[in-house]
Amino acid sequence: MRVPDSSDNMPMQSADMPQVLENLFRHEWGKIVATLTRIFGTERLTLVEDVVQEALARALQTWPYYGVPENPSAWIMRVARNLALDQARRETRFRKKQEEIADFLERSDFGDPRFSLDEIEDDRLRMIFVCCHPEIPQEIQVALALRTLCGFSVGEIANAFLTTEAAIAKRLTRAKQRIRTAHIPFEIPGGKELTERLNGVLQTLYLLFNEGYKASGGEKLIREELCHEAIRLTDLVACHVAGNRPQTHALLALMLLNAARLSARTDSEGNLLRLKEQNRSRWDKPMIALGMFHLAQSANGAEISAYHLQAGIAACHCAARDAKATDWRQILSLYDRLVELDDSPIVALNRAVAVANFHGPAAGMAAAKSLRGRKELQSYYLLYAVLGEFEAQLHRPQAAANYFRQALKQTGTTSEQHLLRKRLRECEKQLTSELTPG
Repeated sequence: MRVPDSSDNMPMQSADMPQVLENLFRHEWGKIVATLTRIFGTERLTLVEDVVQEALARALQTWPYYGVPENPSAWIMRVARNLALDQARRETRFRKKQEEIADFLERSDFGDPRFSLDEIEDDRLRMIFVCCHPEIPQEIQVALALRTLCGFSVGEIANAFLTTEAAIAKRLTRAKQRIRTAHIPFEIPGGKELTERLNGVLQTLYLLFNEGYKASGGEKLIREELCHEAIRLTDLVACHVAGNRPQTHALLALMLLNAARLSARTDSEGNLLRLKEQNRSRWDKPMIALGMFHLAQSANGAEISAYHLQAGIAACHCAARDAKATDWRQILSLYDRLVELDDSPIVALNRAVAVANFHGPAAGMAAAKSLRGRKELQSYYLLYAVLGEFEAQLHRPQAAANYFRQALKQTGTTSEQHLLRKRLRECEKQLTSELTPG
């Protein structure tokens, strides 16, 4: 359905306007913020965000009566740039940039052919490198990217990371102060610096996706909007000459192959389903195909990153017609290589699961128990959940139940607690039947 323009003389109903603006907000916020930041400077990032927010508020006030403009993005850009210009004129430093801004004002309209889409995309990529600059602590980078590039509100970011709006507001304020004091340039780095900075960008996008794929706590295990924003931004990096690198395509492949299974990871009530319980007909086949395409693109270089190996593991799962057909030999081989690059306890625990599926639960149990001394895993619920599964497969329900109880004490996500309680009940039922005389 076509969005009505001002020539239709049919103002949209006020009740419909918030939805129209929310959709526009999500798609255009990052573009407009990036473009205005290039012109007015990173030191005025707060000003830029404020004027874009004000422009959207004015749209909400006027469009219900006068209709949606033919080019809504250009309308918001014009209002926001004029607001920014009024504010900038009050600053003495503005005189130094008058000619540059004057040139921008001549062509700063998304509908103007001189204002090319390539130029807009370049600005957005520059904004990614600003948000992921090494001067900004990594735990703040993700929040800054969600706000600046994705248009998430402070409340939405706080909900995503299970913290208060005040805490997120402080993080964002510190990040913008760091941008100003460090004079972080609005540019795509070159040469050796590009390689180093690109690694940081990809790591931030990886963390953003993971928080959506498996939330760190709360009622909702999966936050699909975070996954899709991470995919959108990674695709933007991969499509640009500066980011068109094998590891970028590998990360994008990993995200797509995992995101293809999102709709099947929980049941109708939002409860977590194990991989073998998922309805594979619900997996997104076009997304899997796109993920496989980017995995093939990632093979163009000689270097193999952790993203390559993780994407390869995801591809093995997506390629199997059912759980029994999974190529666990190949998955274990990939994990063996992955632990050489990433000696994290989480990777080692995942490898133990692969060991169990290929060599049997006793071998998996030995591999998992060898990790119990790792400090990072001592309060990690999944270690005990995995040990419980192995004990259950070895027909030791009492030991399995003990591990599931321990896992329940460590997890804060409702859907994971539901799955653990279900597994615990199954073990207790088996114990009862064993004790009941035949």
